[in-house]
Amino acid sequence: MIESKISIPTLLKVGNGVLDNLGEYITMGGMKNAVIYFGNGLIDMFGYKVMESLKEQGITVLEYREIDSTKIEDIIELAFSIDTKAQLIVGIGGGKVIDVSKYAAYLRKLPFISVPTSSSSDGFSSASASLIVNGRRKSVPAGMAYGIIADTGIIKSAPEKFLFSGIGDIVSKITAIYDWVYEAEHGYSKINDCAVMIAKKAVNSFVRTPFTSIKDDLFLRELLDSLAMSGIANEIAGSSAPTSGSEHLISHALDSMSEQPQLHGIQVGIATYIMSLVQDHRYKRINTVFTETGFWDYVATLNLNRGDYEKAIDMAPSVKPFRHTYLHEEKYRELAKEYLYKDETLNRIFVK
Repeated sequence: MIESKISIPTLLKVGNGVLDNLGEYITMGGMKNAVIYFGNGLIDMFGYKVMESLKEQGITVLEYREIDSTKIEDIIELAFSIDTKAQLIVGIGGGKVIDVSKYAAYLRKLPFISVPTSSSSDGFSSASASLIVNGRRKSVPAGMAYGIIADTGIIKSAPEKFLFSGIGDIVSKITAIYDWVYEAEHGYSKINDCAVMIAKKAVNSFVRTPFTSIKDDLFLRELLDSLAMSGIANEIAGSSAPTSGSEHLISHALDSMSEQPQLHGIQVGIATYIMSLVQDHRYKRINTVFTETGFWDYVATLNLNRGDYEKAIDMAPSVKPFRHTYLHEEKYRELAKEYLYKDETLNRIFVK
């Protein structure tokens, strides 16, 4: 009998002002010696608040610094310079510092607390890190966070583009799951039913959330909870298949060809809509969510080139040749490119 053993976060705190309680959450785990990594410019913004919270709980900060490199060799050097008395690593900021923190913690076999300051993707909850390896961005194994502390008060103050990116990333689970099922039906993969259930619950809970503004506390909590659940779905599956399909392959291809790629979730969101048309699956719901949240209005300001997406669709299968999504078949690549030119919504967002 095959048994599943997974890691899940022990702490999951999402709400307004939760960062103020960071010290309390750390002491709940019996830890007293911490290393804190901040994103660029964030010590000035949050450093005093964080340090006061830790000081009140008698936590010793062995090191705190801002992180700007995601080169794997720099992170390895960083990880093995950490004081041996360290009991955990806390990463506070966007995707870069969280990826660095989780990988350093993975190398040193330390628990890691993820404190995202934006909601741009599910990276804050995933067990992998996006790093620069031999000059190229690669996804490398890391550990699941011991804790996730997402302060909605901080996240709502971030530029709206990060919220739109998070929206694009969570909605992408609709097409990703469909791709995974397609793979399994054609003998290229095996489905983990529990991972599918978690990923479906995550996205369905989000798309059904009522809101008047994307900065509503309820909307933000649902977005963050759903992104966190996505990371858990991947941990259950032992891969990113439940949350990353053909839409992510398009985004990865765009990253490799573009001098200045858009935010991950923006590219993924656009590609999700394209693939929902190809799959003939829930494209109306996706279009409604993107329209009502203002995602499409934002995307229409980006001067996107249709030709870039056409090239990315053709390149997608080579990004992960071991997968077999819809885009791994030529007939569906051709259909995706047809929609680039004939779909009314896509015609509105591409400038040429």
